[in-house]
Amino acid sequence: MGFFDFGTIFFVIAAVVIFFQLRNVLGKRTGHERPPFDPYTAGRKRDKDAPATANENVVSLPRKRAAGEPEEAFKAIDAFAKPGSELNNGLRAIRQTDESFEPKPFVDGAKMAYEMIVMAYADGDRKALKNLLSRDVYDGFVAAIAEREQRGEKVQSSFVGINKAEIVSAEIKGGGEAHVTLRIVSELISVTRDKAGEVVDGDAEAIAEVKDVWTFARDTRSRDPNWKLVATEAED
Repeated sequence: MGFFDFGTIFFVIAAVVIFFQLRNVLGKRTGHERPPFDPYTAGRKRDKDAPATANENVVSLPRKRAAGEPEEAFKAIDAFAKPGSELNNGLRAIRQTDESFEPKPFVDGAKMAYEMIVMAYADGDRKALKNLLSRDVYDGFVAAIAEREQRGEKVQSSFVGINKAEIVSAEIKGGGEAHVTLRIVSELISVTRDKAGEVVDGDAEAIAEVKDVWTFARDTRSRDPNWKLVATEAED
């Protein structure tokens, strides 16, 4: 996610096109797919998989770094994760298949994407979510939004901020699909109201701390530069 000069043009485009639409509320989870933190209902699960969508812009295919190229290319990664560690190796593998990838800008972009997704989900903005999520995750979020709407519930939420966002794992799957998992600790104020406007959950005054583990993915073999959310998991 990535949310920026690191092969995640998606985050920049999303920020420009969507960001100002997404300042409203937050809601709940659904069956196999678990939307973002839900302070009003119990039960949180995970989602996965991620087909990329086409992008109008012509984007050159990422180039695999030649074996003889200097270690200079990995300096930012070595400063970010201990050389020789599993995380460092995973980040290097992604950089080898996508020369625009840099971990720090990716984290900055992912933080932006996190807020946009949380607020779009809360606002029931299906169009915005479709641009940010993999198909499976999107289906889960939309199902949860529909359930909320059927109950006549409305959610009011204020995104306070992100206290911490760190990459906890990175890898290349299937020969070219990059997966980056982040642990994100955020704060928000949320309350759910029923049809009559009565509070059924949450607290309009209290700040809740949210701990999530989100995975973003991108097929580095594709012309599509977008990273999408492919898995979500709560951290107790």
